Amino acid sequence: MSKRSGSGIRRAAPVFAALGDSARLTLMVRLSRGESLSITRLAEGLPMSRQAVTKHLHVLENAGLIRCRKRGREQQWQLDDLPLFEARRILERISQDWGDALGQLKAFAEKE
Repeated sequence: MSKRSGSGIRRAAPVFAALGDSARLTLMVRLSRGESLSITRLAEGLPMSRQAVTKHLHVLENAGLIRCRKRGREQQWQLDDLPLFEARRILERISQDWGDALGQLKAFAEKE
């Protein structure tokens, strides 16, 4: 593995870890609609407190997936999709590597 791909994996690891929770995925889906949302709006209809939502938002923020901006007294959260694109590239590479490995296995099995 090249140094460059290794650093990409290190950057993507927190993204995958943050997305490994259904509550955080739900928040990401809400933010993926393109508008910035307050904690109150993000928490609407969720079976958790605003404090729990805030903790999940901070995990997503630490992974670089979202960012917060203050508007007056309110915090507005919005998606930062660049880390998702980087994670997607890594998944595509893994998929390609698996495809190549399966192709080699198939060729080996058919040769026998």
